[in-house]
Amino acid sequence: MLRGLLDRLGAPFEKGGPLHRLWPLWDAQDTFLYTPGKTTAGPSHGRDRLDMKRLMFTVVIALAGTVAMAFYNTGLQANLAISHGATPLPGWRTAVIAALGIGFSPDSVLAAVIHGGLWYLPVLIVTFAVGGAWEMLFAIIRRHEVSEGFLVTGMLFPLILPPTVPLWQVALGISFGVVVGKEIFGGSGFNILNPALTARAFLFFAYPSDLTGDRIWIAADTAPDAVSGATWLARFSLTGNEAFAETFHPAGGAGITAWDAFIGFLPGSMGETSVLACLFGAVILAATGIGSLRIMLAVAAGTLLMGGALNLIGSDTNPFFAVPFWWHYLMGGWAFGTVFMATEPVTAPSTDGGRVVYGFLIGVLVVLIRVVNPAYPEGMMLSILLMNVFAPLIDHFALQSNVRRRAAASALAVEGRG
Repeated sequence: MLRGLLDRLGAPFEKGGPLHRLWPLWDAQDTFLYTPGKTTAGPSHGRDRLDMKRLMFTVVIALAGTVAMAFYNTGLQANLAISHGATPLPGWRTAVIAALGIGFSPDSVLAAVIHGGLWYLPVLIVTFAVGGAWEMLFAIIRRHEVSEGFLVTGMLFPLILPPTVPLWQVALGISFGVVVGKEIFGGSGFNILNPALTARAFLFFAYPSDLTGDRIWIAADTAPDAVSGATWLARFSLTGNEAFAETFHPAGGAGITAWDAFIGFLPGSMGETSVLACLFGAVILAATGIGSLRIMLAVAAGTLLMGGALNLIGSDTNPFFAVPFWWHYLMGGWAFGTVFMATEPVTAPSTDGGRVVYGFLIGVLVVLIRVVNPAYPEGMMLSILLMNVFAPLIDHFALQSNVRRRAAASALAVEGRG
């Protein structure tokens, strides 16, 4: 019945109909509900059950843990700060909570989830509304189908933003990411940079105080003046080794513990804080073959090598040299970037050897940016974007190496037969 109804309603959008120029707009919702009606035929075509829509929905399922943390931890951090004496930020969110009568108790899961949702959902809605509008516009102008690729971009972008980012900046950032990061290169499958990271990089350099530094919620041990403060990475980059022992000691102390960082109960971007949630996604992506396990392991290896090397070198002026390599795995957006950003098939190398080199260099660069440049304590975004640019070159050398190796093996085989 639904199929018949959609076919009747969709007739004006078909070729020759009065609304045929808006066919991409109609086709987008139709393919969201049903698999495409077009199929390949003949022996020259390879057929697979994994189409673009299934691939994208699998990534969305892998993001489920990080989305859950965006709801819960965002609200938890806000409620913790309020419980320590901070005044709730004024606005419609506080009015909604008051109307529901749930309060700001950090011990209530429901209160944390609802409070977090009041920050996360508006960012998600604006992202899909504005980014989806750009996708539709370019599809109509180019007269092609709306790609499912934006589904993942739209899910990723809110997760790498702080909860207090202004909604107009969300609209501006996703516009930049979709238009400049993808559409000017030809659309989905042709972009050389990750669109979600491109959008965040634009916002970071245009409005740094709203993305990191002084407007991300923290739950301090004493009553703060406001519900804002620097990220844990930014705070540590300005402190000494003694502060590291208190704030980032695995046994706990005045700050967070390794367990807190692993589970994700600390301030930061809404979906990046939980390593456990990212590992859940990593298992799904690696098991389905959508995300390259080689890249993930190579990033971890590069981080280990560079972090260990800087530990050995040491520094009397830069406390970040003393951070054990395994803390880099737990801090900031390392896990999220490794699992969901570095493994994007379009912007990563397509050769197995190239993926290893690509991931290893990301791991090296993220530690270098975090440690050697104290003014920018996070480094995952920049390291991935930089290696996105070099991915085609890495693939080129990997392919040439393979060609030379096979040519040498073929020459030896010919000599052997001679």
